[in-house]
Amino acid sequence: MLEDNPRHPANAGAEGPRPAPRVCILAYDGLCTFEFGIAVEVFGLPRPEFETWYTCMVVAGEPGPLRAQGGIAITAEHDPALLETADLVVIPGWRGADQPVPAALCEAIRRARAAGARIATICSGVFVAAACGLLDGRRATTHWRYLEILGGRYPQITIDGAVLYVDEGDVLTSAGSAAGLDLCLHIVRGDFGADAANSVARRLVLPAHRDGSQEQVVQRPVARRRGDPLAPCLDRIRTRLTEAWPLARMAREAGMSARTLMRRMMESTGYSPQKWLVSERVAHAVALLETTDTGLGDIAQACGFNSVESMRHHFRKLKGCPPTWFRARSCVHDAQAPRLFSC
Repeated sequence: MLEDNPRHPANAGAEGPRPAPRVCILAYDGLCTFEFGIAVEVFGLPRPEFETWYTCMVVAGEPGPLRAQGGIAITAEHDPALLETADLVVIPGWRGADQPVPAALCEAIRRARAAGARIATICSGVFVAAACGLLDGRRATTHWRYLEILGGRYPQITIDGAVLYVDEGDVLTSAGSAAGLDLCLHIVRGDFGADAANSVARRLVLPAHRDGSQEQVVQRPVARRRGDPLAPCLDRIRTRLTEAWPLARMAREAGMSARTLMRRMMESTGYSPQKWLVSERVAHAVALLETTDTGLGDIAQACGFNSVESMRHHFRKLKGCPPTWFRARSCVHDAQAPRLFSC
């Protein structure tokens, strides 16, 4: 845990400049380039505006040749032995949830953790940490597509699929792809403070802070099959969200009985008609909160909610936070930049 790790920057002495934390980013055959780019962008990019920043190295997790998706060849100068000197090891995805992790790589990561390194995974990189046994009895997350696979393969892990990232102190995991940015900024915030994390976020044109407890996605179910006869009906309802849509009216609009509509909606979207309607109204509220400074009362009315309280209830249930918090966190706060809208 954090308090037991003398190499964590938060436990460094107060005298003199803080030593630069050493970050090792793992490269492997079949490298996930987006996740890898996230780690390099945050930890490897020179940042002369800071007195101290990370020292970043790329480590080949296995013998070459290493290729990335898209036919890119990867050359890494360092071998897994370097992981043991790291303060932070970043595992940017993995080549497949069903792909085994080499025993030598698992051993190198275990040695790095035993030597005091934190292990951070992005998206499917959680399968590497799990294969190393680092998540046994711990809480973790990953991309929503992999949750069931991870839980079935590693029942000893407590899986939280409704968050962006999980910080267990010495092992940190993030949800799919872009949630890795939230995790990396969270690490920066813990190592160098909020000002540094906000500065990096501004350069990336990102929200300064999204809590790890925010939900990965707001479901906006659509017809699963192209040409589904329900699709035109759903499109018409989307354009008239301010109107009342009881089940009987939705059934008439679709040209079928209420019972048939219930069955067809579950088959087509996975949602009941009323739950689908709520999700569409929340999705519309999200768009208005992100792109306008319209007041909550007007947004609630424009989305078809009976009241602000009703909108807050459904918004919190689907997004994991109140509308006002969502709006504030959707803005990149930069005192020197023009504001597109008021938060």
